Amino acid sequence: MKITEIAHLGMLATALFAAGVHAAPQSLRDYRAVALSGNGQRIVAIESSDTGGQIPRPHAAIVVRDAGSGAMVQQFDPCAVCSYDKPSWSPNGRQLAFVGYDAKAGKASLFLATLGQAKPAELLNLKGVASTARWSPDGRQVALLATVGARKLAGAVEAGARQVGEVGSEDDAQRIAVVAASGGELRLVSPADTYVYEYNWTPDGRGFVATSAKGNGDSNWWVAKLSHIDAASGALREIAAPAMQLNLPSVSPDGKTVAFVGGLMSDFGSIGGDIYTVPLSGGTPQNLTPDYRGTFNGVVWRGQGLLATALIDAQLALVKLDPQSGPAAPQPLGEISSAGSDGRLSFSADGTQAAAVQEDFTHAAHLVAGPLNSLKKITQDNDSLAPQLSVRNVGWSNEGYQVQGWLLGPLKVEASKKHPMIVVVHGGPGAAVSPRYVGPGELASAQVRELTEKGYFVFFPNPRGSFGQGQAFTRANMRDFGGGDWRDILAGIDAVEKIVPVDGQRLGLMGHSYGGFMTMWGVTHSTRFKAAVAGAGVSNWISYYGQNGINQWMIPFFGASAYDDPEVYRKASPISTIKAAVTPTLIYVGERDVETPAAQSLEFWNGLRAMGVPSSLFIYDGEGHSFRKPEHQLDLRQRTLAWFERYLK
Repeated sequence: MKITEIAHLGMLATALFAAGVHAAPQSLRDYRAVALSGNGQRIVAIESSDTGGQIPRPHAAIVVRDAGSGAMVQQFDPCAVCSYDKPSWSPNGRQLAFVGYDAKAGKASLFLATLGQAKPAELLNLKGVASTARWSPDGRQVALLATVGARKLAGAVEAGARQVGEVGSEDDAQRIAVVAASGGELRLVSPADTYVYEYNWTPDGRGFVATSAKGNGDSNWWVAKLSHIDAASGALREIAAPAMQLNLPSVSPDGKTVAFVGGLMSDFGSIGGDIYTVPLSGGTPQNLTPDYRGTFNGVVWRGQGLLATALIDAQLALVKLDPQSGPAAPQPLGEISSAGSDGRLSFSADGTQAAAVQEDFTHAAHLVAGPLNSLKKITQDNDSLAPQLSVRNVGWSNEGYQVQGWLLGPLKVEASKKHPMIVVVHGGPGAAVSPRYVGPGELASAQVRELTEKGYFVFFPNPRGSFGQGQAFTRANMRDFGGGDWRDILAGIDAVEKIVPVDGQRLGLMGHSYGGFMTMWGVTHSTRFKAAVAGAGVSNWISYYGQNGINQWMIPFFGASAYDDPEVYRKASPISTIKAAVTPTLIYVGERDVETPAAQSLEFWNGLRAMGVPSSLFIYDGEGHSFRKPEHQLDLRQRTLAWFERYLK
């Protein structure tokens, strides 16, 4: 239950901080989906340049660079109206496969690009959506995830299909499909009644390891199983069905063992947990990192060992794991964006080289590459971009927990002047705020930059329930939404007020998704805030259980359904304490939000009106949980800023 676009800035991405035009002469170079060739000599990424938060966003291209110097080798852009999915290197490092999606036509194309040749070949196109191209080990075939005749874009954060006719009778099925690299017909492989979330080829090229579930793909990821799918027959065999969420499955080079990240996770794409292995033949998964004080968010086989990345407190680290002896000491990596093909990084075939995107709140993104113990900066496109704000890493203790958060503020702070502060609660709750550059071109950071320029502090806490301190910390708010996590946030505000000149009488509260719920909770449990903005929140967990399109996510967090244990749901519902609300609140939501239906925001707005609390509700036409239309992003940014300026200034 979160925004998946960014695992930074509180998982708020396009819908919360939104976008806007903020004139700036400098251009920000963006790098996504970084993939290092098997020999470690070339890097490919999806790149674009954004000047001042362009609307619509600038078109991106597939760019190949030299891994040693960062020099551009070649650029591929076969479809001017397409958005591109992450590119994949062929085993020999001479070709790339990638998917382009034409949203207007509702068509996906699979492209095959050869280094040295100007124009990629279009291997196929299909009516529907597709993603995740992967070469077979022998380089003769390319697989992808395909939804033929898709009724909506893949993922619960996308706008839902219209609910007319017999609801649930036509669920999309995302399937593994294969085509010969030399061209030919697309062959759908995995079963038609099964939704495949992630997959990898087995080393022998005869099958796939996958996470999959029968039925509705938006809802059933929380009960997905680890499976093997035969490449010839499509037969599916269950490997394991642990009571946890699964991500990043891959098979050892000897074909005997599957590794994956498993744990309590809020949504597909927000990866965090421990590292598990299980025999490909089937069995009970073994936890290689029990009680690890960090959250793993990437893992890949290299030789007979594993390379993994973990968020440890506020820092990302590389962790080598032996399936027998467990994890070695972590190697700090600095601030690595969520952009690598193997998790946060992309590794060479022998595991000695890596590539990634590096950035933080005050330093713009650049590519890094090289040996694992000495990654070096290889691009300088963003070197002229200066820090736009000040940053503090804030730590505090509460009820036996060590909690961390990020405080962003004006570049220059006058100690004699009191500043208003906005508290931003991230989505999830299984997520964490980690640094990403706040600059002139970043659409997702436009709101933050503008607030700090106007003299606001912006505080991003990572309370219990967040990633970064291991599964015990992530699980600490189970059956306690709005309890310990809320007290952690209040304690964090107290800690901030002791170190910077914050005006405690001018506090704002905002959040999207889980953060939207926490904002609704906050204004019904505190009079400390003078203004609030609640995005895509939940006001009544019992009615929500029967309204949303992803209710399988609730069982791991609440322990039972709303029908079996209604009291735990009722206790966490802000509508139950609506009479305590006094804070002026702006509420917004997408009209076709699958994760947090608009009815929840409508219910909370009506409650505030009944209490005489100043409020406003805006429902954005055709949007889902993540807002995609630039004009809506701009409108939301303007409404949010105007609301805080009205009540905090």
